[in-house]
Formats: sequence, structure tokens, C-alpha cells
Amino acid sequence: MRRRKLLWGLLAAAVVLLLLALDNRLTVRRYRIETEKVTEPIRILVVSDLHSCAYGENQRELLAAVAAEEPDLVLLPGDIVDDVLPEDNAWTVLEALAEKWPCCYVTGNHEWWSGEAERICREIEALGIHVLRGEGTEITVKGQNLTVFGIDDPDSGEDQLSRFSETAGEGYTILLAHRPERIETYRRYPFDLIVSGHAHGGQWRLPGLINGLYAPNQGLFPAYAGGRYDFGAQVFLVSRGLARESTRVPRLFNPPELVVADIVPAA
Repeated sequence: MRRRKLLWGLLAAAVVLLLLALDNRLTVRRYRIETEKVTEPIRILVVSDLHSCAYGENQRELLAAVAAEEPDLVLLPGDIVDDVLPEDNAWTVLEALAEKWPCCYVTGNHEWWSGEAERICREIEALGIHVLRGEGTEITVKGQNLTVFGIDDPDSGEDQLSRFSETAGEGYTILLAHRPERIETYRRYPFDLIVSGHAHGGQWRLPGLINGLYAPNQGLFPAYAGGRYDFGAQVFLVSRGLARESTRVPRLFNPPELVVADIVPAA
């Protein structure tokens, strides 16, 4: 009888652990970044690696989560449109975001893999979203000027970082670039904040043990799977992204996430 109870207990624990591991409900991850380059707090929201995945009817779950954060600026660091799944879910999100907030977008590898990256860029730009392809755009938030720079994914065949001068610009500067494994190159330029996606959190994570099992272009135990990484005054944020049904391997202990970065005056 004791052995049977033990077996049932172990089975129940295994089921609970599996449910926790496979929990793919949307989460919000928050970071606070202090800088002397702003005088009023600015809230930036990162929507990354959607891969045309579904978040309820008319993407209600995702859009409600975005609205609840009341962002000043939305950054889209690539792979919003998937190369396999139908595009409808991606466009629903993009249209809704463009109606309410200033947005900046760069391509990811999957837009290029689709063979439709040029069309996708044109249609996103037609929504009023800043499509950054080796260039920057100045955005005014609460009377403060931010400059957001962006580059296409390397699968575009271009290395657009070389277009930027050694001085990124005055005021608070941001680089939007899909691939985190190129951080050593990004760091050569004086951006205050660098934002990437692509790594999907390492797909499988063991809480307290590993930062992620595997990420594309980084391999096993990636250094930049998802999170905040500080390099002196530079801050590097890597979103774990929003991909769910688009991935061949399920996420484990790695729920999809929106990233909120609060840029605040230094104390």
C-alpha cells in the first residue's frame, strides 16, 4: 500500500512538473534602466519573434497585455511574420500596434526565409511603422528625443552596421538588431541600449540551472538566450520572444514574453 501511494505521489508530481514546464501562457518581464540622458521616465515595450502565432481571437490576449503596459514606444526586433504559418495573426498585431503607438521594426531571418521580406517591409512601412534598414529615426517622447537605429537580419545579405558612424547620435540611443550572437560587433558602437530576439530563451530552460539549452547560431548553452546583460554603460536586452505553435520543439520552463524596459532618470 505504501509503495502504491508513493508511486501515485511520484506520478502526480511528474504531471504537475510537466504542466509547469509546458506552461506557455504569456508573461511580462520588466527591466529598469537608469540613465542621465532622460529627464522623464520612458516605457519601451519589446514585441519579438511572434512568428505569426495566435494569442486568442483577433490576438486579443497579446494586444490587451500590450495596452495594459501603456508603452511610449514599441520595438519589433524581427521574426514577427513567419515563413511557414499564415501571416494573418502577424498583421493583426502590427495594424493594432501602429494605430496606437510609435513603433520601430527590423527584419528577422524568418522574414527573409519567406522570400517575401521586401514586400513585408513595404507593407509594414505603409502602416506607419518605422522600418529601419541600416538607418535611424528620431522619436520624441515626453519632450525628449530618442534615436532608434536598426539593421536588417544578416540573411538579407547586407552588413548594415558599417553605415553607422562612431558616434551614434545625441540623446538616448537604441540599436534594434535581431541576432544576439553579434553583440561583440554591436558593442563597438556607442548605443545606450541594444535590443535583440532570435534565441527564443534557449527553448528549454531549467530554473536555477541553465540559461537555455540551445539557441540558433549560438548552439548549446547559449550565452545570450534571453535577459539583461550589462556592458559598462551599455545595456543589452534579449527577448525570449512570443513563438509558440511555430516551434518544432515545445518550450520548457520558458513561457513566451513581452519585455518592458523602463528608462528612468539616474538617481
